Amino acid sequence: MAIPGAIIAVDFDGTVVTHAYPHMGSDIGAVPVLRELIDNGYRLILYTMRSGKLLDDAVAWFARNGIPLYAVNENPAQREWTGSPKVFADLYIDDSALGCPIKFEDGVKRPFVNWPKVRQCLVNEGFLD
Repeated sequence: MAIPGAIIAVDFDGTVVTHAYPHMGSDIGAVPVLRELIDNGYRLILYTMRSGKLLDDAVAWFARNGIPLYAVNENPAQREWTGSPKVFADLYIDDSALGCPIKFEDGVKRPFVNWPKVRQCLVNEGFLD
């Protein structure tokens, strides 16, 4: 069962866009699901290996798509109880995570997150209706 106001850490490359690092990948259908999570009171942390200008580009992608971020590569609330650099979240969505639904597409070198299936998992687990 989902936790009201839960924090969800979301990877970028291969998760919200196709793999094209260091460039910006193509849309893979993450926007409507991420907006739905925000509309349902969840807080998103961008959790990515990108840094510098490449990180700025990823943050700008969220802004352009009307998806507010709670934080980037950190959970500000966890400073109260740990000095660990690992970002605490209630849920992680990452193309490299075991069990994350991925999709293979002709002409695309690496698989990426299958957002319709992720949405169904979020429904099954009580995060979305």
